[in-house]
Amino acid sequence: MATTELQPGKLFYSISEVADILGVNVSLVRYWSDTFEKYVKPKRTQNKNNRIYDEAAVKNLQLIYYLVKEQGMTLEGAARRLEENKEGLDNKSEVITRLKGIREELQSIYETM
Repeated sequence: MATTELQPGKLFYSISEVADILGVNVSLVRYWSDTFEKYVKPKRTQNKNNRIYDEAAVKNLQLIYYLVKEQGMTLEGAARRLEENKEGLDNKSEVITRLKGIREELQSIYETM
């Protein structure tokens, strides 16, 4: 997972920004949005009807990324897991994201020494 974090105070993210945050292609974000529409509900811009994602949608996509890419689950398995224990998974995914960020910071400090 890419380590780009959400920007405090930002209300919406474009689909390309979400793809950068996750480190995946825009087409995968679009596919997951359609597949997990119960958890990811992008809004649409008025002028071009582009998808924009709020913070909750981005966090749910990060959770889906964790289940599918890092845990190796199928999409069906990830959907079942989301139904069963979303809160616990959300916390675990958030901790892993923070730890990865800390690791990168420590590596950059180490490299500057």
